[in-house]
Amino acid sequence: MKQKAIIGLGLFTCLLLEIAGCSSTKKAFDTTTDTSSNTLKGIEKVKHVVVIYMENHSFDNLYGQFEGANGLSSATKESVTQLDRDENVYQFLPPIPRSSAFPTNIPNGYFNIDQYVPADQESPDVLHQYYQERLQINGGKMNKFAVYNSTAGMTMGYYKTQLLPLYPIAKQYTLCDNFFHSAFGSSFLNHQWLIAAATPYFPTASQLIRAELDSNGKLLKDGAVTPDGYAVNTIYSENQPHPSAAKKANLVTSQTNPTIGDRLGDKGISWAWYSGGWDDAMAGHADGTFQYHHQPFVYFKRYADGTDEKKQHLKDEKEFIQAAKDGTLPAVSFVKPIGTVNEHPGYSNVVAGERHAVELINDVLNGPNGKDAVVILTYDENGGFWDHVAPPVIDIWGPGSRIPAIIISPFSKKGYVDHTQYETVSILAFIEKRWGLKPLNSRDGNADPLSGAFDFDGK
Repeated sequence: MKQKAIIGLGLFTCLLLEIAGCSSTKKAFDTTTDTSSNTLKGIEKVKHVVVIYMENHSFDNLYGQFEGANGLSSATKESVTQLDRDENVYQFLPPIPRSSAFPTNIPNGYFNIDQYVPADQESPDVLHQYYQERLQINGGKMNKFAVYNSTAGMTMGYYKTQLLPLYPIAKQYTLCDNFFHSAFGSSFLNHQWLIAAATPYFPTASQLIRAELDSNGKLLKDGAVTPDGYAVNTIYSENQPHPSAAKKANLVTSQTNPTIGDRLGDKGISWAWYSGGWDDAMAGHADGTFQYHHQPFVYFKRYADGTDEKKQHLKDEKEFIQAAKDGTLPAVSFVKPIGTVNEHPGYSNVVAGERHAVELINDVLNGPNGKDAVVILTYDENGGFWDHVAPPVIDIWGPGSRIPAIIISPFSKKGYVDHTQYETVSILAFIEKRWGLKPLNSRDGNADPLSGAFDFDGK
């Protein structure tokens, strides 16, 4: 039966791109095939994977009140109580600048945003950068989010979970409450990790855009690039599209390390990256909220300007919607909504973004490919919003804070909260497991491939 969604409202000098693996062990699915009856078993039942990549919210920020999840009520006093740089406890959260909607005497702790700015309105953006998130996490204490933040106390805000348009879908399918974004900080870097499980290397970057650290690794000056040449904060590719005003010297040179697109393409498995506003951006008149640094494949030589691979695999979101309705989806789809509907604070809002996401999910599940599809909806990173769960320690890149992830499929467990530890590259691990692909490196090679989210036997 076709499934239908419910419609609701440091030192870097010796670092290599081959990342040291995490300690968790990848769990195998049953992928055996009954050749006598030609009946597919286990994960082989999945014919289509769709990744919907939203923006900038921590788990506690959106799902802190979700029934059965490790949410706000489980937070320790230490993680809730925010400290200043000198380890002193704030009496009140530091005032939220550039917004008169919030009082200046919000008690030190988490607070509900909806009472001041409803979820269908834009709220102030929150600082989310590589070095700052490491400081915010504070060795796992999770108590310096307010001090290392341009919008100060805003970081401690949360939305009422039951009012979220995606809430009914999260209730119907599988919500992961132990899922972390793979790299500290920005949208740019986590898009890279979604497709490559690695940080771009830019050895020719100017000193003007490099961060500066003292001998103890303390940040002296922030920058888009680490002292030894790794691009970690927002920066653009030498390939199109990129802002016309971007300085050529500051455009990242094309990368040559492998991506999941390479692995799929080399094995003849169809795939595409679909981005809202792509056609307009490529035509030179990008929408004002089109985010150039959310297009990770353009940073790679294989998908550089003028290549057949770029034309074949990088497409507009409107083509995804049509393919979902027609039943012509590729085996793997990545979907990146345009800024106005991606949930990013500052230029989008939660309700508009989630309503759009619900529409995308319904296009898949109610289309001809819905019967054998897995939709993974998650967020690029926490957006600077506080979360009470300390991320696991793997390497200098991350993982960062906890983010929501919903697994929507005829094969996902229904009405289930999955407590298994995952990270962004678990998505790569799942795709690799399904199609027998070689991992990109040890980071995705050791990530759990969403092993706790499915019931392929329909029990």
